[in-house]
Parts: sequence; structure tokens; C-alpha cells
Amino acid sequence: MMHLYKLPHPMPDEKVIRIIHRDIFIALKRVGLFMLLLTLPSVVFLMIDDIVPSANDFGVATIIILLSLSVYLLFIWLLFFFSIIDYFLDIWVITDKRIIDIQQNGFFSRAISEQMVAKIQDITSDTHGFWPTVWKYGNLTVQTAAQTNKFYFEEISNPEEVRDLLIRLAAASATQPTSDSESKIV
Repeated sequence: MMHLYKLPHPMPDEKVIRIIHRDIFIALKRVGLFMLLLTLPSVVFLMIDDIVPSANDFGVATIIILLSLSVYLLFIWLLFFFSIIDYFLDIWVITDKRIIDIQQNGFFSRAISEQMVAKIQDITSDTHGFWPTVWKYGNLTVQTAAQTNKFYFEEISNPEEVRDLLIRLAAASATQPTSDSESKIV
């Protein structure tokens, strides 16, 4: 896992401005969903007990029910674990020189994209729905002049504030003169 102050391939004199995760409400929403899914077997067991009273006898039906319950709970635990891993390891890093998008795709796959702040052309923030408006989270789309032309910041807190930060950084990088090393490359 990336340490918060250790960037992948750091540039000289680069400073981390902000590290962004998805909004905490998204994590709480996921936990609530899994809590609901955990109570589902109790409801089903009560319904089976009412429909088939002999299911309490320790026989083949009980073994099948316990085996099914175990597989269901294991599956729910795996989905919950993956959901939390996805929440904590999807990171967007904003530095004074670039935007870094780190996406965890599954347990053993990670994609890291980066774009220079000076190449930002358009930034759009959107908040749709009742809960995103109340809890002030939404999406941010950054349009750049690169081959991969869009960066998506999904379900982040205060997307308008992040948009304003990126606009200020892009404006500041546009007014800075190029250094000697950058002019040698061109």
C-alpha cells in the first residue's frame, strides 16, 4: 500500500496538496447493506421453521440448511471484505504538479494513472440525488489533453471544493515559466 507521503515516481520538489478517498457515507452505506444481508438468513430460517416444522430435527434438511447458510455467510464476508478494500485503496492524490489516480481492480490488480495539472482543460463536478446533496458528496470529471482524456473522482466529499482547488492549481501552473529541464525536452 502506498504511504501517504511516498508518491509513485515522485517529481523533484513535488508537494502533496490533498489525498482523496470516497466519502465516508459510501462506506457506511456499504456496511449497512452488508448488515442487512447478514440478517436475511435469520428471516429465511424463521420462514422455513414456520413452513416446515420438521426442519428443526437434526437430519438431512438441517445439514443442507446449515451448509447453505455457511456458504451464504462466507460469500457475504468475501463481498464485504472486497468492498472495504476497494473503498480504502481507491485513492486520488493531488499534488502541485500532477493528479494521480490509483484504482484497485480486484484483490491483485491495481491501475495507476497520472496527469500533469498544466494539461487540465475542463473540470466538471456533479451531485445527483437526495443523499448526495444532503451529505455533500459527488463525482468530479477532469478533462485533459492527454490520450486518456478523462479522470473520474467517484463519490468524493465536497467535489466543488476539489474542483476549485484543481482550477487554482491549473491556473498557477499555467502562469509559471518553464524550467531549463523542461525547455531541453521540447
